[in-house]
Amino acid sequence: MGSDEEVDVVVIGSGMGGLAAARSIAQFGGKRVLVLEQHYTLGGMTHEFSRAGRYRFGTGLHYVSASAGPFLGFMTDGRAQLSPLPDEYDALHFPGFDFAVPAGKERFRERLKERFPAESDAIDRFFRTTRWAMAGLTARNVLASFPDGVRKAGAPIVERLFPSTFRLLRDQVARSFRDPRLRAVLAARWGLYGTPPASSAFGYHGAVPLTFFMDGTAHPVGGPQELNRVVLEILRRYGVELRPRQTVHEVLLEGGKVAGVDVEDTATGRRYRVRTDTVVSAVGVRNTYALIGKSHELADLPEERSAVMLFLGLDRSPAEFGLRGENHWFMPDLDEADGVDRPPGEGTLYVSFASLNNPAARHHTVELLELVDPKVVDQWRGTPGAERPDSYRKFKDELTERLLARLEERWPGFRETIAFAELATPLSFETYQRSVRGSFYGLAATPQRLRSARAGCRTPVRGLFVAGQDAWGSGVVGALAGGLMVANAVLKPRQLGTMWRVIRSGGITRDAAGPWEGYLRVARIEVLTPTVRRFRFESLDGGTMPFSFVAGQCVKVDLPVAVEPIERSYSICSSPGESGFVEIAVKHEPDGLGSGFLHQDLEAGLAMRVSGPHGEFTWEPGSAKGAADPLLLIAGGVGITPLMSVLLAAADVGHTGRVVLLASYRSEDEVLFGPEIEALRSRLPGLEVSVFVTDRQGRIGYDELLPHAGPSTRVHLCGPAPMMQDLIGRLAELGVPREAIRTEAFVSGRSRETRREKAHAIAVAAAAAGVTKFMIGTAVGAPAFPCSPGQSVLDAANAVGVALPQSCGEGACGTCRVRVLCGAYETDDRGMFSADELEAGWRLACQTLPTGDLVIGQ
Repeated sequence: MGSDEEVDVVVIGSGMGGLAAARSIAQFGGKRVLVLEQHYTLGGMTHEFSRAGRYRFGTGLHYVSASAGPFLGFMTDGRAQLSPLPDEYDALHFPGFDFAVPAGKERFRERLKERFPAESDAIDRFFRTTRWAMAGLTARNVLASFPDGVRKAGAPIVERLFPSTFRLLRDQVARSFRDPRLRAVLAARWGLYGTPPASSAFGYHGAVPLTFFMDGTAHPVGGPQELNRVVLEILRRYGVELRPRQTVHEVLLEGGKVAGVDVEDTATGRRYRVRTDTVVSAVGVRNTYALIGKSHELADLPEERSAVMLFLGLDRSPAEFGLRGENHWFMPDLDEADGVDRPPGEGTLYVSFASLNNPAARHHTVELLELVDPKVVDQWRGTPGAERPDSYRKFKDELTERLLARLEERWPGFRETIAFAELATPLSFETYQRSVRGSFYGLAATPQRLRSARAGCRTPVRGLFVAGQDAWGSGVVGALAGGLMVANAVLKPRQLGTMWRVIRSGGITRDAAGPWEGYLRVARIEVLTPTVRRFRFESLDGGTMPFSFVAGQCVKVDLPVAVEPIERSYSICSSPGESGFVEIAVKHEPDGLGSGFLHQDLEAGLAMRVSGPHGEFTWEPGSAKGAADPLLLIAGGVGITPLMSVLLAAADVGHTGRVVLLASYRSEDEVLFGPEIEALRSRLPGLEVSVFVTDRQGRIGYDELLPHAGPSTRVHLCGPAPMMQDLIGRLAELGVPREAIRTEAFVSGRSRETRREKAHAIAVAAAAAGVTKFMIGTAVGAPAFPCSPGQSVLDAANAVGVALPQSCGEGACGTCRVRVLCGAYETDDRGMFSADELEAGWRLACQTLPTGDLVIGQ
């Protein structure tokens, strides 16, 4: 056993329930929280996986309430972007008839009355009962977060006040309606929480399909993993430590209280102990009790159902079959109570079309889910995945064929669109989810669960709590609520008051000073030259842009060119005064991954993850409409992109001062924005434009600068590195102060890859020499700080809180200027400095990789 660590709270499992508990306890309780996840990917059932290099599949989140709700709003700081499913979001298929569920409880009620007019009054009574059952479930779950004495006294009262909550779903619809078809419609969709009508408590059914989804449904833009990414980013901001590949073998008890956890780092095999007096288990009640040796105390709880899931990748859109993104439910009979005994592939089947509801999806996918008895794979349970016999593969192949046949029967020709198929069985969920016998939704949603003292966030062990689905209810949002119930049990009353006020506020407003991050839709793609295209981005709803910017700034765009996207920065060429869109212009670089995707693969309508604004290459006209100092704009090739934004900003405010644009291009067919610049002449009376075609006129040099540059000139310079290095020196010769020269350079993917290769080589060489860190000193006498081999000066400074000027972090903006006074390093100067400045040691901190100890100044 390795050396002990100590934290305030350990959370086992990084599903949404564990993460909700971790965030609330860290944020409102001020505790040091450590999250231990056995999987190599954080996020539980919000994570995704990819196949065939292009298809991405969710593992557990298929759709959520259209309004997201206050819990999800809190966990994402209001940053969750949701794409609504069609108005008729669930299509139910029974033998002999279909029923489409519309968004809105009143519309659903009215449609039921239209189809079943003889039961109109009964329908109204049923919905009143549903509200009462939902209230009872809420009361029961909140009560379960209270101390044992309160819970024991209150539990019988809750059951007496809300009997429908504890009644079987089958019995509730039977006593409410005479028509078997109406019973079937209202008992359908039990697959949303996993327990069939003969066993499930009506409170769960009333809460999930009949309440939570009633106002419409939506899919996360960018997929479930986008929620995961945002949540994990926020947790790190609150100091929560997240460790994947960590298996907790035991929760340690001393005197009936939690004392810590024994952990194995499965990546290294190291065993260690974490001391704490509070453990939050988000791995389910059964796994939790196993960690304390008390599994026998759960014998009275019914067994749970597992699932099979079929993941399909298509080479054509499902829209060809009239599908719009609604979910389809296939029921084998009207009385689903006996559906549990059907062979796998013949029971209630749920089919979702995530790619039709995710505007960021590049390739079409379909996911099929059928809940099954975990015994169907008992004969192969306990055998390693790579060693399972051919009979297991045969089982999967035959089951896949049965499921595909059901799709083909509904949509003839559908099979021909399938390019990829993979089936997950209960053994898959045991392996990746680590759930007991692959239980997909945790504890069965039965009346026995509602009555059990073990099914909730509290345990008999002081300091041990359960988060996730078993603490509230099924699904990602149900698990999230379970995490908040743990906060109810752990936090002090004053802290709880603050937490619930924040949650009720509907999320936290973004800091206006920081960059916005989220998805924008590509509204238009326009060819400007043979190698340059302009791309327009709009908000997903077509309304006002979610951020504003200053002329000269850029946006960062995630480009899905591989399994993991690459990020590139692109200057904005549209006006800051335009609130409906932003535009970028991008040149197609040979072999460039980012520009190649934008030019060859991107289509209008796709949503892209964007952050912005970024950059300090800015110009603001100020309050005066004219300016005494001349403004000199110098562009090389596509470097005119940010300068177009400057010109448009100046025109929008009626700028009357002198503005000179010197633009250089290699050939006539590469000249950019000619019509736009010509139109600006009438709006900018002081505008002077000179265009240089280098294969005919040569480069911009001293003579070309002479009429326009002097001690009072403000310069914005953007272009290729050699051009910029030369012109910075020429401008200095003409007396332009260095602080008056703003620069921005191009950053290609190849440059970034080169830096990564250099960093790797430096790290390998240092490891071989036994060097674990370099030290970076400062000329002002501040303490030196460490730099890991392969780390840039900027990253090392940020890691220890040393303040250096910075913006883009990738060598484009030139903000992070530092002077290397002595020491060994590798760097890329990006053309941000003149020859004299390079000689004096000026470098970009984000590009400088120490190979020994350094001393820097500013």
